[in-house]
Amino acid sequence: LDFMIMMPLGSFLMPHFDISPGYFSAIVAAYPVTAFAAGLVAAFHVDRYDRKKVLLAAYAGFLIGTLSCGLAPNAALLMASRVVTGLFGGLIGAQVLSIVADLFPYEKRGRAMGAVYMAFAVASIAGVPFSLYLARLFNWHAPFLFIGALGWLLVPLIASRMPSVDNHLVEGGERPGILETVGDILSNRNQLNALMLTAMLVFGHFLLIPFINPYMEFNKGFTKAQTPLIYMTGGVCSMLASWSVGRISDGYGKFRVFVVAVLLSLIPILLITDLPDWPLAAVLALFGFWFAASTSRLIPVQAMVSTVVENTGRGRFMSFQTSFQQLSAGMASLVSGAMVGKSPEGRILHYDRVGWLSAAVVSLTILLGYRLARRKGLR
Repeated sequence: LDFMIMMPLGSFLMPHFDISPGYFSAIVAAYPVTAFAAGLVAAFHVDRYDRKKVLLAAYAGFLIGTLSCGLAPNAALLMASRVVTGLFGGLIGAQVLSIVADLFPYEKRGRAMGAVYMAFAVASIAGVPFSLYLARLFNWHAPFLFIGALGWLLVPLIASRMPSVDNHLVEGGERPGILETVGDILSNRNQLNALMLTAMLVFGHFLLIPFINPYMEFNKGFTKAQTPLIYMTGGVCSMLASWSVGRISDGYGKFRVFVVAVLLSLIPILLITDLPDWPLAAVLALFGFWFAASTSRLIPVQAMVSTVVENTGRGRFMSFQTSFQQLSAGMASLVSGAMVGKSPEGRILHYDRVGWLSAAVVSLTILLGYRLARRKGLR
């Protein structure tokens, strides 16, 4: 929710701080770029500890950064706070994915990943609209303070209810060093392919995200009361997709489901970035379809990627993977910020070019997915 709320706040932050789309995209990118660096460093250490303990430590630091965002008085300190948040946030995703992959066999992993990604849908359904409502009711600081306060309520629940996840620890075993770890990944074609696949998928998706809200408001005339409905509708459709796609991919083949989802996502990508003058209901249907297709791409891919490494080294690889995903999201934000412009009236320019680039990048992931499925004998 913390990561998602930053992007729709663009229509609040750009006029409030009088910053350009490029500067706003840099603030958005601060989180994933620093998360990339933190995850990369952590990759060499996380498999030495209980995954629950790593998750708790990272979550506590992440919440401190989120509260700092809510207290930031200017754009520079907001940027610095996003850096702090990213340093700890980069560890969280890798630990969650490693825990799921440790506890579920491949035959049931699609369903398990679907349950995890349903959390993103819930954040869109409830969290993003409510956070935008708080921003309209009070100011842009309020969503971050709300998220930070809510997060601290969850810490004791994680500590008391979640079991230890330490079956990856090898008693008396030696852990590879930094050079050996990097060498293992660079020499393993399946792992390199998996890293490229997820990185490109995230890059193609996040090219669109930072300027959805400003484009809908400044170009298409939708109000601040209407734009949260985009995320609510998209979240509902993502939740339904998460609930069903994991089961479907377990039954019919994860690669097959992935290809269908990629192809279905291309048309809404191009429509969203060059949107006709449609009524709100049609726009909501379009975004709902796109959110569902995007979720349907990621769930089977994550299940496929989890097969390229054994559980004793899974924390290291997942840290690398989520680090490069974060870097891809940050680079996508910077690239889209460089491609778009702003007219004197505040309209977003050249957003359609971002859509064509996104469609091209997403299409290329089919080839990478095919390579991974063929080499690992997956379906």
